[in-house]
Order: sequence, then C-alpha cells, then structure tokens
Amino acid sequence: MADEITSRTQPLFSSKDCKVIFVLGGPGSGKGTQCARLVDEYGFVHLSAGDLLRAEQNRKGSQFGELIDRYIREGQIVPQEITIKLLENAIKDKLGNEAKGRVLIDGFPRKMDQALLFDQSVCPSQFVLFLDCTEEIMLQRLMKRGETSGRADDNAESIKKRFRTFLETSMPVVEHYEKQGKVVKVDSKSEVEQVEKEIKEALMGRGIEGIGK
Repeated sequence: MADEITSRTQPLFSSKDCKVIFVLGGPGSGKGTQCARLVDEYGFVHLSAGDLLRAEQNRKGSQFGELIDRYIREGQIVPQEITIKLLENAIKDKLGNEAKGRVLIDGFPRKMDQALLFDQSVCPSQFVLFLDCTEEIMLQRLMKRGETSGRADDNAESIKKRFRTFLETSMPVVEHYEKQGKVVKVDSKSEVEQVEKEIKEALMGRGIEGIGK
C-alpha cells in the first residue's frame, strides 16, 4: 500500500474534475455537522477520514483493524498510507474511477506529510475550510456527544489527547495552506445555522458553483 502511493509521479485524479476541499478544525468544532448540511443542500460528497478509519477498524478480517484501534485510543494519528488509501478508495466508490465531482474531506489532513502526499499522489486540493473554535466549547460538545455516540475516543482523557495532537500537528497544516492563500476561516463558536450561513458566504467568495442559489 505504501509503495503504491509514494511511488506515483503524478496525482491519480485531476483537480479540474475532482474538486477536493479539506475541512479542518479541532475535535468538536462542527466539521461533521456542517459537511452534512452542505451535502444535503448542494450535493457535495462528504468523506470523513475518522469514519473511514473506524469502519476499517471494525471490518471483519481487516489487516489494519488492531493497529487503527490502538492509534485512535491513544489519540494519535494513524499511519498516513492507510488513511490516504482509504480516502482514495472512497473517492472512487462515490465518484467513479474518473472521480468527477466535488468532495469535502473532513478531519484530514491532520499533519504535514499527509497533506503533501495526498496532494501529490491522489488529487491537489482546492483549499482548506477551517472551523475555528475554542477548546472549552469543543470539550463541552464532545462530552455531550459522548453520552450517546458510543465512540471509544469520546471521553475526557482521549479528548484532551486529541486537542494536543491537533495543536501540535494539524495547526501547522492550516498555517502551511494559509501561506498559499488557500485557507477559508470561519468562526464555529456560534449556533449551527449562523456557522452554516458564514460557510456559504465563504464558499461563494471562493467561486464554488451553485452555492447560494
């Protein structure tokens, strides 16, 4: 798997056909909620790196299940080749082998080497939609979600590890794309509807077709 991805000399998909928007933000910043709304209203394909990893973790016979489980429980980042291959397969599954369409990928890339390898081997991204939120509010949201989610990492200890991981490894990714003028930042502390409105305005400002019509 690693050799297949790292040995490519050009991206598998064309950025003219496959429009990839990375959706980043701390745990509990509202990534999944806002992506779901964009899917419902504008027909984006939504891929959650975390959901794909959890599905693979629970898939019977998976050679990566135990490894993924260990990384997730420790709040650490799963080896990039596994995550990128799962995303690549999901894009093909949703958009076909030619990958024509637009995709929201939330919770990815979580560190710089993921960002660079995905852009180089799968598809160059359009930009990053960054949901900015305070740690206090994110913790409140996640603890409430943990009451019903059944997720192994929705507990105070794992959440705090995830916050640290995000600050140490994911914020440099946001800063990297920001230097390229490829970050759209939205304050996600507000109510869901207000955040959605600001995201729509931001996407319109980036020339994303069909938004606001």
